[in-house]
Amino acid sequence: MITINNDPKAYTPIFLGTTQHSIRLSLEILIIVGMKWHEEIIETYNVTVSTIALGQLPNIGSEIAIYEITGSELSGFKAKVRQSDAQSKNTVSNELEQLVDLKNVGRYQMLKGKNTMTQELNVPELTNNNLILMRQLLDVTQEELAITMGINEKTIRRIENKEQGISERFVNRLLSVYPDLAQSIEVQFDWVSLTFPDLTSKQVINDILTIQPDLFLERPTSQNFYTREMAFAGEKNIYIQDFSPIKNPETQAIEQKYGTTLYLTGKGTRLFEKALLEQNITWHDFFQNARQYRGHLTRLDIAINDKWGLLNMNDLVKAVQEKRFWSKSKSYAVHGNVDDGWTVNFGKSPFVIRAYDKHKEQASKGFDTDIQNRVELELHQDKAEYVIDEWLNLDNNKTLTEITFDILYTYLWFTDKPIEEKILKADKVRDTIEASVEPMASWSLLTALGHKMKFIRQPKEQSIERIEKWVLESVVPSLAVLKKTGHWAEVIETINSAELSSEQQKLVKATMINVITQSSKKLNINFEHPKKKYIEA
Repeated sequence: MITINNDPKAYTPIFLGTTQHSIRLSLEILIIVGMKWHEEIIETYNVTVSTIALGQLPNIGSEIAIYEITGSELSGFKAKVRQSDAQSKNTVSNELEQLVDLKNVGRYQMLKGKNTMTQELNVPELTNNNLILMRQLLDVTQEELAITMGINEKTIRRIENKEQGISERFVNRLLSVYPDLAQSIEVQFDWVSLTFPDLTSKQVINDILTIQPDLFLERPTSQNFYTREMAFAGEKNIYIQDFSPIKNPETQAIEQKYGTTLYLTGKGTRLFEKALLEQNITWHDFFQNARQYRGHLTRLDIAINDKWGLLNMNDLVKAVQEKRFWSKSKSYAVHGNVDDGWTVNFGKSPFVIRAYDKHKEQASKGFDTDIQNRVELELHQDKAEYVIDEWLNLDNNKTLTEITFDILYTYLWFTDKPIEEKILKADKVRDTIEASVEPMASWSLLTALGHKMKFIRQPKEQSIERIEKWVLESVVPSLAVLKKTGHWAEVIETINSAELSSEQQKLVKATMINVITQSSKKLNINFEHPKKKYIEA
């Protein structure tokens, strides 16, 4: 017998396992409980239960000492447990620790690095070729570099002649005296999508995004089996898809099906970072909050922005053509050309590494950018979850930048000479390659310096630059003809009397309004003169 929301049921509660995406050591855990009746599981509940009251985890399929469940699908269910005299101490925490140890065997194959069972970060060592390349990028002589760093010129010569290694202190000093070099690489999110099984789109707007609901346009959709879409400013940059409420033909009651997916595109992440700024929270805070609502990542793109041109896409493509690279994935593809820019993909979903000429890509769209090249990690489903798990893990204190470059170094490597077939068939391929073939200086420099770079937020307000660009390029010449031929008054009259669609009205409102959340009214932030970039805390 068990009571569910004050309603007695002749069910026997059965333990069906834990349910959270990552095991956390806590005084409360989330478990799955099945209601058994006449040897059948009638229904299941995801319930929060006290580990102290529970005492120890039963075997899966065994009866669990729960006598009452209260709550709802939206707010969550909580369970009360009968105390057992046989339990003199709480053993659940110990059992969870064992589960964590079990889960960490070969911890997240994507993140484990060269050493199969280690959690240490894998960072390539800087070499003499890296220092030579950095001097070339800085356009300084050995003497000028030594003077600026305040060290003996002999040290520079010894490093470049392979007579001396590069110390951590040397690298830190170099980055401190050349701030442009220290900002030559940036990491940022470029796509985020999450599913929430227990929420509607309006709840996601209010509880997850906390953006003003009236800035979203509601419209029907048939994508991804959903029936409703809520689009910020009427555009598909920040949008949520779920199910429209429907009327039950038998009872005439309005029924709401739960389950929704939030999409933040490349531009959407920048727009949402404006909301993060107004709420005075970070991406780290956002993901922690999303997990409280059982948010599960379906896609996460992490962009590595090469602002100095450390990489040369022509060289990278040539290295691929000459088999001067090693990748954990055997799948790769090259697209583009010298004039329009190259794109190289390694791997397939759920994990793709992509390198491309960002400057040429933006130029082809009529935009300018200070990014020369970009390397992206496109992660789907569990691959994306593993990265956020690692980042939110307070025990390892790893930054997202460190995790990102650890993955990049682990999964892809370029060399200055072709890799022999027999090396590719060796037992420890990666170790053998690094021991026998010199790395491509630019790639190893990117991965080595990357660990010391910053994860940034780059908040932007909703703009109508796309419409403005089209008007300036395509409409203005025609308007000039009308003006010179005496038809300008008719044009102005038509503009003033034009009716805007729902999408256009939302775009106007989101563009004109300075504050997209209500939080900023309580914060001491100057939104009139915001910074272009913020370092993720």
